[in-house]
Amino acid sequence: MATFGNLSDRLAETFKNLRTKGKLSAADVDGTVREIRRALLDADVALSVVKDFTGKVRERALGDEVNKALNPAQQVVQIVNEELIAILGGQQRRLEFAKKPPTIIMLAGLQGAGKTTLAGKLAKWLAKDGHTPLLVAADLQRPNAVTQLQVVGEQAGVPVYAPEPGNGVGNPVKVAKDAIKFAQQKLYDTVIVDTAGRLGVDAELMKQAADIRKAIDPDEVLFVIDAMIGQDAVATAKAFQDGVDFTGVVLTKLDGDARGGAALSVASITGRPIMFASTGETLDDFEPFHPDRMASRILDLGDILTLIEQAQGAFDEDEARKVAEKFATDTFTLDDFLGQMQQLRNMGSIKKMMGMLPGAGAMKAQLDNFDEREIVRTEAIIQSMTKAERVSPKLLNGSRRLRIARGSGSSVTEVNQLVQRFEQAAKMMKTVAKGGMPNIPGMGPIPGAGFGGGRGKVQAKKKGSKSGNPAKRAAENAAIEAGVKPAGAEAAGTGFGLGGAKKANGPSEDEMAALQKMLGR
Repeated sequence: MATFGNLSDRLAETFKNLRTKGKLSAADVDGTVREIRRALLDADVALSVVKDFTGKVRERALGDEVNKALNPAQQVVQIVNEELIAILGGQQRRLEFAKKPPTIIMLAGLQGAGKTTLAGKLAKWLAKDGHTPLLVAADLQRPNAVTQLQVVGEQAGVPVYAPEPGNGVGNPVKVAKDAIKFAQQKLYDTVIVDTAGRLGVDAELMKQAADIRKAIDPDEVLFVIDAMIGQDAVATAKAFQDGVDFTGVVLTKLDGDARGGAALSVASITGRPIMFASTGETLDDFEPFHPDRMASRILDLGDILTLIEQAQGAFDEDEARKVAEKFATDTFTLDDFLGQMQQLRNMGSIKKMMGMLPGAGAMKAQLDNFDEREIVRTEAIIQSMTKAERVSPKLLNGSRRLRIARGSGSSVTEVNQLVQRFEQAAKMMKTVAKGGMPNIPGMGPIPGAGFGGGRGKVQAKKKGSKSGNPAKRAAENAAIEAGVKPAGAEAAGTGFGLGGAKKANGPSEDEMAALQKMLGR
């Protein structure tokens, strides 16, 4: 995650120095804690949070749990991970829905924090989960805020209640109260109220937000905060907690290049949990906040659980089963390949997915240079082919490839490379589907790998004469089939050019069998 990139690099470098030590002294622990303190302060984490965090890490690192550990460095990383989870809120907190619908969710925060876009993201996320949300345009102060919410609602496929035009016209408290009655009449089970913000905290902002809260009595009040505002996040959060109070925090712009101190400060200082994280510009770049997973990302330990959840949401299980059958029966086509590419794109940014893998920090340069548009270019090439060409790539002669290149805005070389990659992938997956070992180009079969029914199977070596003389080869093959040793076989030399005469004290057949068994043959 871009926001924590610098912090992750600093912490990874700090822990790298510990791995060479078999036992940690008090000086080693103090040096590590000092580097962690600097890294957190550079990331704009609040000073009080840093002091509390490093104090707990030092106390535990000097305790018995590290002294008795087999790997002190890993134990220290584990301690830092657990303390990070603690300051991020400990456990995930879910939305609490009203026993009698509608559930009322009020959004509060400064102008520019991304409340309106977040309202659309939250509404779309709830709709996917089977709810029927209604967006309410109660921000009547900011120019075109009502219009923006209507556009966002249309993109999310969620209705918007907007009786007033906004731009300074209308009473936001009345709009919010009327929206609850409207939702009850139309049977919407969730109401998301988008309120006005200001460029800074002021009395008028707080009074309006407090009046709306008092009028609608929301089940959840979500404080939306920009993860890029740094140290000011603490003062802003405290002001909203005192003036309006809130039940949870939503972090926006976590895909930015800021230092991310807000995420590590707000939950600890306010005592309110971070419930959601907005990680991009599209309405799908939104996810529930898991403190343990975020801590793992910061420490470059990966976030496999989130990656699996995204994959399950994007990939169709029935479709995956059909594709597996096509691999096994050698009927996988470029159309199927295109479908797999499109499902992969539906998961979101490839860079973000790669960033969730453990050790992704070591691949930072490669991830930065990765071009997300490569999938789009691949789709364009396949879509420029005819139906027959997608089913049977063997039809692609020189003139057809030139036509495809022109139609997709690419070169013939790129078309050739795509076809070659497709054939290699299809061949590899066919081998895996049939229980064999994949032959990776340039590497050969994966050593020691076994897949499915092919595990442990070794192809029997074909027996027969290797003579270059046809008559002699036929005679020797006939002798082998009859069970007679070919003449001159005893005189054959070894592979190293040494004499092949059998010695009287050579290994017996039982000894050879035992040796072959030991070697796994």
